[in-house]
Amino acid sequence: FGGEVTVVEMLPTLLPLEDEDMPPDPAPDPASAAVAVPAYAGIPLTYRGIASSFAVVTGHEDTGKGAAAVDWARLATAVDTLVVLMGLTSLPRITRTLIAHGRRPDTPIALVRHGTTEAQETIVGTLSDIATRVADAGFAPPVLAVVGDVVGLRSRIDWRHRRRRTRTKDAATT
Repeated sequence: FGGEVTVVEMLPTLLPLEDEDMPPDPAPDPASAAVAVPAYAGIPLTYRGIASSFAVVTGHEDTGKGAAAVDWARLATAVDTLVVLMGLTSLPRITRTLIAHGRRPDTPIALVRHGTTEAQETIVGTLSDIATRVADAGFAPPVLAVVGDVVGLRSRIDWRHRRRRTRTKDAATT
């Protein structure tokens, strides 16, 4: 992921093209990574009785602008599910802040690397242990994080894993 120029504010990199009489053509993906990557990992952003709201935020803000624009303290309890784009480097700070402002330490979190590709990998943990799990696994960007109880549905919904298992079983019987 990373190509959603209108979602993760990469549009400024295209605007200089306009000065050269080359109109920018962001050609956004048909589905935002914020929705597609969790879906491919078997994680719905909302689910009846578990989560009815979600927010998408960047986890990698411009350090040169001074104060952070993402109000993690408010987001901690404002929505049921948080999708954090590009937040791997800031993950320890983000998880500490969410816990300090009301998210349960045992809130499930999933980190998905190389989402929607054959190389997709997912690490699941809790807000209190995910930073250690990620460090131990040597996870590196690009990574998208999903925070919330919907992560607990992954084991039941992960269609990619079931499909691989079915293909393996089919290959063994032929």
